[in-house]
Amino acid sequence: MKNNFLFLALLVLSSSAFAQNNQRSQDSTKTETLDEVLVNAVRVDATSPITHTNVTKKELAKRNLGQDIPILLNYLPSVVTTSDAGAGVGYTGIRVRGINAQSTNVTINGIPYNDAESLGTFWVNLGDFASSVESLQLQRGVGTSTNGAGAFGASINVLTDAVSKESNGEISNSFGSFNTRKHTVKFSTGLMSLNDEDNTKGVEIAGRLSNIKSDGYIDRATSDLKSYFLQASYVDDNTLIKAITFGGSELTYQAYNGIDAETLATDRTFNPSGLYFDDDGEQQFYDNEVDDYKQDHYQLHWNERYNNMWSTTVGLNYTYGRGFFEQYREDEDFADYNLTPIEIAGETIETTDLIRRRWLDNDFYVLNASANYKDDAINVFFGSSFSYYDGDHYGEIIWSEFASDSEIRDRYYDGNGKKSDFSTFAKATYRLNDKVSLYGDLQLRLVNYETSGINSDRLPFNVDENYSFFNPKAGITYTVNGKNSLYFSYARANREPNRDDFENNTVVKPEQLNDFELGWRHNTPKLRLNVNGYYMLYNEQLVLTGQIDNVGNPIRTNSGDSYRLGIEVDAAVAITETFSIQPNFTISSNKNQETFESVNGVVENLGKTDISFSPEFIAANAFVFQPKAGFQMSLLSKFVGEQFMSNTENKDSKLESYFVNDFNINYEWTPKSIFKSVVISGLVNNIFGEEYVSNGYFGTFDFEDDTSPTGITSDFFAGFYPQATTNFLVGLTLRF
Repeated sequence: MKNNFLFLALLVLSSSAFAQNNQRSQDSTKTETLDEVLVNAVRVDATSPITHTNVTKKELAKRNLGQDIPILLNYLPSVVTTSDAGAGVGYTGIRVRGINAQSTNVTINGIPYNDAESLGTFWVNLGDFASSVESLQLQRGVGTSTNGAGAFGASINVLTDAVSKESNGEISNSFGSFNTRKHTVKFSTGLMSLNDEDNTKGVEIAGRLSNIKSDGYIDRATSDLKSYFLQASYVDDNTLIKAITFGGSELTYQAYNGIDAETLATDRTFNPSGLYFDDDGEQQFYDNEVDDYKQDHYQLHWNERYNNMWSTTVGLNYTYGRGFFEQYREDEDFADYNLTPIEIAGETIETTDLIRRRWLDNDFYVLNASANYKDDAINVFFGSSFSYYDGDHYGEIIWSEFASDSEIRDRYYDGNGKKSDFSTFAKATYRLNDKVSLYGDLQLRLVNYETSGINSDRLPFNVDENYSFFNPKAGITYTVNGKNSLYFSYARANREPNRDDFENNTVVKPEQLNDFELGWRHNTPKLRLNVNGYYMLYNEQLVLTGQIDNVGNPIRTNSGDSYRLGIEVDAAVAITETFSIQPNFTISSNKNQETFESVNGVVENLGKTDISFSPEFIAANAFVFQPKAGFQMSLLSKFVGEQFMSNTENKDSKLESYFVNDFNINYEWTPKSIFKSVVISGLVNNIFGEEYVSNGYFGTFDFEDDTSPTGITSDFFAGFYPQATTNFLVGLTLRF
């Protein structure tokens, strides 16, 4: 497979080089940078009938003091974020319109970032990645065709640092509550000219090293995140070639177990992870109950502009991931680890305390290619993407009180997953006249997923599924005048189940979504207003049940027919030259058409119920005061309405609404020598000390020890992830 992939890559690159030599135009007039072309195939512009929000590097930098990207996006419309450790460092999550991470497509420079098997995104593996982001676009709804796992309610596409013409360096340090600190060093050689007096042709080398550490708000929920980013670029009038490598290592103490309602009321920072009892019956905590994972990405991009109308992009990627999570387990049955009972002093021993590691070791290959033609009337993209994933799952016992007949490096389970994903699309925007533009988008996606071996429960796990998905999209934009435009779009999306879905369900089906979006955009120097209505009609949506498995992964199930109906409003209002407000809110109804639950052994139809983790009201606002250039203060507010963690509307599964306020201040000083600028930043999170919970789990549990994750046996059990009360971060950035 590796040889086939390399052959295909060389073939495409050779074709691109041939086209370059035969078709290059001498016209170097450009309407956009070649860096932007990297993501044009998966992004939309301001007039597109696709609901979206753009976030720039400058906007991210204001609050980039160590928290993960999901937390930095917290104030965008329809967004809810959460943090296992409670303070935004470590494992963090984002839901858009109530839709979980497994249904959100993420790309980096057009390369899929979602894990191929779990379909989730783990930003913890890329600590401080925000420091290397040039811009990102969050599309809500199905959005435009993209690479990788289909967007099923939201997509986030990220563009990394652009080529800098000028040499520069940056040292950034921040410190804050819970012993949180971030240290970042960045550099760029600038464009080293190749006999070009205008300094538009040459080579640039740029990079970043970062380290983030935090003790976390939750007990022992420590994080140690190391990351790097390095790129070498060649650019001339019509060519951009980028070789990029980035990655990181994360060492986080586990905090996915949550706590029950009683503990939440009395000791909200308690962390049951690693809890065990010694031979004297004393409560102890295992000090290495950690997640230890490393991930390295290697990307090669070639953008070529042949004239003002034609351009192409080719992207290659290889990702290598490997790591484990470690757990101390008490009184484990020998049979669960393929161990033989032993006799000691005439007593048969069949259980033991032990420490285990569950490993992931995977390779991920991607090839993207796209072509773009545009003139005054039409803008057309053609593209294809192929990816191949090969991942090993296995478990080891690294210590045992009674080792039985085990040998070092024995694997008590060993399995493999392979996934290939091919997609091709064609999409166009046609300007019919000065008032009307039409949008069309057709995508074909072919997926094969195979597993072999046994899973962590030592059960045979064999999946061999093929999926063929056709995803059409269409829309229209009507420009009323220079200030107002209206749009309407329809899109269909199909999405395959993930590995956990196959493990946790006897029968699991792919899900389908029909998404209707209707919007109005108003834009003047004093007021920007976006109003969008959406109706997302699902068939067999894989909704969160509220339960998690014994390693913290959310469990999903097909829900038959369901829908999400809502309206989103976001605005920016300039009250004066120095003061503005930026409000947004979402009102929605999110329903399963029928929900069935077993009560006392009898299955009952509960009828129409709320979809789990889908609040009906979400709002945010920013009061921004900028008395002079380089100095800005912002009061950021976020309200999330009540939501259920289950699909049965069980009152014990309710997460109460919360209202949180943050204060952000930035001051940039430009000295006359030594430094280009000195930036001082401050962030006070949750300034009023709100005790709130943004995530949790609920349901019946069937764990290895027949208990809930916190050790309490119950038919129904609710767990909660409390978020930090008042905390702060301050930072100093030196640019030269």
